[in-house]
Amino acid sequence: MRFAFVEEHSKRVPVERLCRMLRVTSRGFRSWRGRPISQRQRYDMVLLAHIREQQYLSLGSYGRPRMTQELKEIGLAVGHRRVGRLMRSNGFSIVRTCKYKATTDSNHHFNIAPNWLDRNFHSDQPNVKWAGDITYIWTAEGWLYLAVMIDLHSRRGVGWATSNRVNRDLALQALNNAVAFRNPPQDCLHHTDRGSQYCSNDYQKRLRDLGFKVSMSGRGNCYDNAAVETFFKTLKAELIWRHTWATRQHVTKALFQYINCFYNTRRKHSAIGGTSPIKFERLAANFVRRLSA
Repeated sequence: MRFAFVEEHSKRVPVERLCRMLRVTSRGFRSWRGRPISQRQRYDMVLLAHIREQQYLSLGSYGRPRMTQELKEIGLAVGHRRVGRLMRSNGFSIVRTCKYKATTDSNHHFNIAPNWLDRNFHSDQPNVKWAGDITYIWTAEGWLYLAVMIDLHSRRGVGWATSNRVNRDLALQALNNAVAFRNPPQDCLHHTDRGSQYCSNDYQKRLRDLGFKVSMSGRGNCYDNAAVETFFKTLKAELIWRHTWATRQHVTKALFQYINCFYNTRRKHSAIGGTSPIKFERLAANFVRRLSA
């Protein structure tokens, strides 16, 4: 460590002076400088190269736990302390900032459905429990609103839509996109907050026509829809808060890349055992086939 300190400051202070201050010999410093790097240092360089690659592929969103898991999956023997040391010493960090804007308008006279979900965000099969919500994204053109529908079996985003207005048409578009993609069976549980967009007559009629079982959160209780709130927090921390967005179109393109090409396909989710939604669905389907064989 003392020789490394001398090496770092040798351009500003003479080597002999630094060596006297640290009580080492200049001869020993020159010997250290010419010594080949150790096997451990070589392996650190290999790990660092893979960490840089995974940090790029994860959009800079992985901290120590997920990064360690990713490295182990590609066959590298490494512990989380070593990964944390390499990430800290090379300046890998996650930046989180936020703005706030209310999107839930529960001051209305529409009917409210009971909370059938009751904070049970687990589902053994796909298309049994869906949860949806609306959030906001600031751009130089103004607010952009994002409505999503999440399958609680795998935490996969099965439908989403964006608009410059927060209304029932936005919520309906996200629902219709999810239905077109998944074609859910009758009595699939549909859970949202009690905002006017989801309680509106048009939206509720669409749910009845499709055979959904309607569930809604308690008044002002974000924990009743925690799975979707977690999705929004992850989305904003890993994508939205890291950039300044000039146009709504720019954000929409970035959302497509993030949700369809990263969140659903690559990102590891602790709620489903540290795997991606698509991989989890494949593993679950293979398990069911083996049981029925």
